[in-house]
Amino acid sequence: MAIHERVLMGPGPSNPYPEVMEALGRPVVGHLDPDFLSLLDETCDRLRAVFRTSNALTLPISGTGSAGMEAAFVNLVGPGDVVVIGVNGLFGERMCDVASRCGGEVVRVDEQWGRAIDPQRLLSAHPDPKVIAVVHAETSTGVANEVAPIGAGKGDALLLVDCVTSLGGIQVEVDDWGVDVAYSGTQKCLGVPPGLAPLTVSDRARSRFVERSQSWYVDLSMISDYVGTARKYHHTAPISMVYALHAGLGVLLEEGLDASWARHEATGRALQRGLEKLGFSLFAEDGHRLPELTTVWLPPGVDDADTRRELLNHYGIEVGGGVGEFAGRMWRVGCMGHTARPRNVTLLLAALEELLAP
Repeated sequence: MAIHERVLMGPGPSNPYPEVMEALGRPVVGHLDPDFLSLLDETCDRLRAVFRTSNALTLPISGTGSAGMEAAFVNLVGPGDVVVIGVNGLFGERMCDVASRCGGEVVRVDEQWGRAIDPQRLLSAHPDPKVIAVVHAETSTGVANEVAPIGAGKGDALLLVDCVTSLGGIQVEVDDWGVDVAYSGTQKCLGVPPGLAPLTVSDRARSRFVERSQSWYVDLSMISDYVGTARKYHHTAPISMVYALHAGLGVLLEEGLDASWARHEATGRALQRGLEKLGFSLFAEDGHRLPELTTVWLPPGVDDADTRRELLNHYGIEVGGGVGEFAGRMWRVGCMGHTARPRNVTLLLAALEELLAP
């Protein structure tokens, strides 16, 4: 099975849209070429539409989703700043790590992995935090955390949200939910290869940037000049990846956000029903299960590594395993972006039925 024929149904990259692959083959121009800068501006406009925001500072950070996380924290958090962080999975843990490296005073709000965080616990965790941070779609557990109630009750705090696995797949409303900073990744529901981190920052958050970011590369005070009208050079943009993101966002907006959310919902729930019929048990809390990323306990007697190896080598389907204490006992099955199609659900379920047959 050739690599390009694989169906990527793990928690990582999804299969790119065909239009994206075509865009990657476009001739490369200079990063200050007028044609590229015009396309970059249009890409930022498309990101505003997908984030549902009017934020002027909305752009693709050069780097994967983790670069978006770092950009968000190093520009907002300095020594002694109080940061309340919801932790119910691996990426909440990473938020704590990044915030602490910035010198922030981290106030953790822990919840059992597989369960959603009560928004009121985040709002009540500290009387006057600078930042409240939460992962919207926790990639390690398949759980959706509520964001809107946090935005409604945040007071003077800034609300920072990880949208890496949610943007394009489920509803994200940056302005309506009162989100001050949100970041994502290209490789999930946007249907683009990994390499960029879409980011949006409110004017309110920009006014409270730290005086000097600990990072030069993701210092938003400097980067904003490159994507603004001044065009002050900061770093060499990854031209081909911006081409790809521009194309992927175009596919998504042509389909329509509501239609994309509905497609992810339909395929994800069909996958969950099918896996249950085959003896898998759903891991994430009922009522907070992501449609684009399904987490399941393996049936008794099913070997994690052997079964996933067979799926990859004989059927061309890549499925992700569990992390941490759940490694070897749980799967994370992605149904995102271009991969969120009924045919891929049918293919995976049929392959598993053959493999698990007595």
